[in-house]
Amino acid sequence: MKHISLFEDFQDKKFNEIDSICRKLGIRNYTVNVDGTVDVNGDVSLNRWHPDTSIKEEKLTKIPLKFGKVTGYFSCSSNDITTLEGSPTHVGDYFNCSANKLTSLEGGPKFVGRDFYCQYNNLVTLDGAPREIGGYFCCGFFDTETNPIYRVYKLFPDHKAYLDSLDYGYLRGTNIVKSRFGEALDELGIELPESIPGYKYI
Repeated sequence: MKHISLFEDFQDKKFNEIDSICRKLGIRNYTVNVDGTVDVNGDVSLNRWHPDTSIKEEKLTKIPLKFGKVTGYFSCSSNDITTLEGSPTHVGDYFNCSANKLTSLEGGPKFVGRDFYCQYNNLVTLDGAPREIGGYFCCGFFDTETNPIYRVYKLFPDHKAYLDSLDYGYLRGTNIVKSRFGEALDELGIELPESIPGYKYI
């Protein structure tokens, strides 16, 4: 009984901590699961969130909770986030992590019902990108400087073709294994570029 009591005390403490963070974030209609993940029936906006309203420019450096399923949209844009760990695994509407300091999409959602926005980061790979997106995948516009990976991504006809090409294992940070990249492009009838700005062939 003592062990059960200690476990229940731990669970209560953890729930209270999560409940407090949800309230500060203005999240409503949420459920705290046994594993500590938070499901939300509605939207989640963490855009430039800060706990003290007198501090106007404080930004998040990480997602402060571990989310499970969010039925609405999930947005954590315009922060200083370096990892998507804690993101919901399932987002019913759009997902927006643009204007952060991400170098990859690891830890992000597996399913997004509508659009996925990740432009204005420092992405060198799209590893961790959702396998299923109901709308657009936006990692850059005509300003290709917003994400180095966009120079690779734009070579492919669509999001699925790019994700399938990753099976060749050609991306190694800011290096590209030339032979493997050539095979991935050749399968689609795409000519291998002589060089790609921001990357080095190895």
